[in-house]
Amino acid sequence: MKRLLLIFALLASPLAAVEPDEVLADPVLESRALELSKGLRCPVCQSESIDESNAPISKDLRLLVRERLVAGDSDRQALDYIVARYGEFVLLKPTFGGANWILWAAGPLMLILASLVGLSYLRRRSSATAPQDDALSSEEAARLKDILRK
Repeated sequence: MKRLLLIFALLASPLAAVEPDEVLADPVLESRALELSKGLRCPVCQSESIDESNAPISKDLRLLVRERLVAGDSDRQALDYIVARYGEFVLLKPTFGGANWILWAAGPLMLILASLVGLSYLRRRSSATAPQDDALSSEEAARLKDILRK
C-alpha cells in the first residue's frame, strides 16, 4: 500500500526538467532562477513552464535566466531581457498594460453581453402572444380527410 501511495505521489507531483548541469552553485541564485522559471512559458509546449518542459528551447531559456542572474541582473531585469528577446508570449501571466487590456477585458465583457442578450430573449419570449389554435375550417377538414385516405 505504501508503494502504491508513493507511486501516486510521484506521478501527481510536477517534475522539474532542470538538469544537474544547469543548477547554479549558489543556492540563493538557484532559488531565484527557479522562481523566475516558474513564470516563463515554454514556447513549444505552451502550457508548461520552462522548468517543467524538456524542449530544447526551454533548456536554453533556463540557461539564459541563470546567465542573467549570474551577470548580476535583478529578477525584473532578467525578465525584461527575456521578454524583449522572445516577446510577452513567454510570460505565463501576461501584463495588463498595452493592448493586453483588450484580452483581459474580453472574457467578462462577452459574459455580460451574452447575459444581456439572453435576458432580452427571455423577456421577449414571455411577453409574446401565444399562437392561436384555430380549428380547421370544414373545407380544410374535408381536404385533410381526403389526403389521409389516399
